Amino acid sequence: MKNRTVAAIDVGTTKVCTIVADFNEAGTPRIVGVGVAPSVGLHKGLVVNINEARESIRESVKKAEQSSNYKLESAYVGVTGRHVASLNNRGVVAITRNDRVVRPDDLKRVLSSAQSVKIPDDRKLLHVIPRSYVVDGQAHVKNPVGMHGFRLDVETHVITAAVTSIQNLIKCIRSIGVDIEDLVLEPLASSEAILTSDEKEVGVILADIGGGTTDIAVFKEGSIWHTSILPVAGYQLTRDVSIGLGLPFDVAEEMKKRYGSVMPVYESKTEDTTAISQDGHGVSYQDLCDIIRARIEEIMKLILLELPNSEYETLVPAGLVLTGGSSNLAGIAALGRDVLQLPVRVGAPSNMEGISDVLCDPAYATSVGLLAWGVNHERSQNWTRWSFGSAIRRMASRLKGLFG
Repeated sequence: MKNRTVAAIDVGTTKVCTIVADFNEAGTPRIVGVGVAPSVGLHKGLVVNINEARESIRESVKKAEQSSNYKLESAYVGVTGRHVASLNNRGVVAITRNDRVVRPDDLKRVLSSAQSVKIPDDRKLLHVIPRSYVVDGQAHVKNPVGMHGFRLDVETHVITAAVTSIQNLIKCIRSIGVDIEDLVLEPLASSEAILTSDEKEVGVILADIGGGTTDIAVFKEGSIWHTSILPVAGYQLTRDVSIGLGLPFDVAEEMKKRYGSVMPVYESKTEDTTAISQDGHGVSYQDLCDIIRARIEEIMKLILLELPNSEYETLVPAGLVLTGGSSNLAGIAALGRDVLQLPVRVGAPSNMEGISDVLCDPAYATSVGLLAWGVNHERSQNWTRWSFGSAIRRMASRLKGLFG
């Protein structure tokens, strides 16, 4: 793992963030470079102008390369957008060997049987994630390797995306000379950086409220249960403020960031007459907060409507974890608890080594999560290489003993 670098590119609607990490001797990742550039040519997570999007990505990558002193060759890249769809599917195989022991090959076979769901030509398979296994009717098995059985079932979460949207994103990144290690659904990436294993086990909703989309991932019993993307987020908040108060869009955005609050109404009654101004435009503080609060309440209700099960109190006892840039609004967790009657907290990335001060903000949940996804993948690859290498070494020493 020494001298190996991992990079992640989060191509968002409002910003492009590139992070580079290397590994120290102990194999611990350390963030060595960060590059953030304003996003142009994207709308609701989709590329709408390839040339503009490419330049935004190029700028972000260049900044990350300059701060890390590494040349970026490949990266893990996030995918979002309303075109993403998911479903849960089962796969079944028979264990036909005489010893009836489940081997790693059987896991591959059962996963490929779960992939046999009919996918239209205009869609691409992004992930097939095993949720749990069943061995001869015994359910909730996390790792069946080494167990005895005649039949192995797997319950998987299958995620697909529109081919054209994926191709446009790949084209932008490859055209600046960066290869793609893997495409990762953004709420899955965010969950790597934000959620605890306890939350995933008891049941939790992660909602990443970004600039163009709100990305949702529901976890239960330690694995992914449901994913979906809502096409409403920070951009709609700013648009509501702009139209409702008659402000230019960029002034509305600045006011939202500087003064915006969603504190429950009873806490802000005293602010009724306060006037605030930005770039020569004056508005009522109360009006600004009322507009933002109404839109955030709507987003929270939409998040619950996305759940396939209406019994959400039993499905997600750990409640809702909010992240993404829009979750920085003052009072958002308190409002969530009021509206949803569930536990609500705001999550930001933490426990990172290296130059990570700028990243300890909910706005960078996806970027840091993509990096974590990449690091986990590198470790598993490294473990496979190590296991294979040690097996070869053991065999060589045995042969040496036989013929020595």
